[in-house]
Amino acid sequence: MKISIITAAYNSAQTIGDTLQSVANQRYSQVEHIIVDGMSKDNTMSIVQEFPHVAKFVSERDKGIYDAMNKGIGLATGEVIGILNSDDIYINGEVLQKVMDCFVDDTVDLVYGDLQYVRQNNLNKVTRSWIAGNYTRKSFYYGWMPPHPSFFVRKRVYDQCGLFNLDLRTAADYEIIIRFMLKNQLRAVYLPEVLVKMRAGGASNASLRQRIRANREDRQAWKMNGLRPNPFTLILKPLRKINQFLIK
Repeated sequence: MKISIITAAYNSAQTIGDTLQSVANQRYSQVEHIIVDGMSKDNTMSIVQEFPHVAKFVSERDKGIYDAMNKGIGLATGEVIGILNSDDIYINGEVLQKVMDCFVDDTVDLVYGDLQYVRQNNLNKVTRSWIAGNYTRKSFYYGWMPPHPSFFVRKRVYDQCGLFNLDLRTAADYEIIIRFMLKNQLRAVYLPEVLVKMRAGGASNASLRQRIRANREDRQAWKMNGLRPNPFTLILKPLRKINQFLIK
C-alpha cells in the first residue's frame, strides 16, 4: 500500500533539505514524495532535485500553503496521504512504517500521533511537546486538536469529504480535521508517540493580532460545518498549549 507525502514549499532552501532527508530515510518503501513549490526565488528547487526519492514536483504560483496542499492531494496516487511542511522532519526512519501498520485495518480512516516543537537552528532542542492523546467526540468541544503534521488520511476521505477550504488563511487545517472527525465521525486511530519535529513558529501564533484572527477563523470553521462550539471551546484551544511547555 502506497503513502503519498506532500510538502508545500516557498523559499525553503534553509530547511527543506532536512525535510527531504527525513522522508528519504524512511524504512517503509512505498512512499511517493510530492513537492509543491510556489515559485521560490531561492535554490529550493535545486535542493529538491538532489533527492532521487522525490516522485513528483511542481513549481508554480499558488494561492498560499493550503492551495499548494490541495494541488499535492490532486497529484497523489497513494491510498494514504500525509502532509509534512518544508521545515518539519519525521523523528526517525520508522514513522511511516508504524503509520501504515495502522492502516492495514481498512476500517481506519485517519491516523494521528504526537509532535515536538524544536528550535529553528537546533532540531535536537525540544521547546514544547504536543501530546495529542486519545480522541472522543467531546474532545473538540474542550479545545482539543491533533497536530496536523502528524495527521494521516486515506485518499478516499479527501475524495468523499473535500479538500482544504481556501477561504481560511490559518485555520484550514483545523476546519478540515473538524469536518473529518467531528462532522463525518470518521474512524481515527491514535499512535501514541512523537512522529514529527516542527521548528518553532507559525502564522497563527506570531502575534496577538494574528492570534485574534486565528480565533475568529476557528469559530468560522465550526460554522462552516454546521456545528456550534461551547462558549469556552475557542478560549480553551490556545490555553491547551500551555501544557505543551511543561512536557519536554
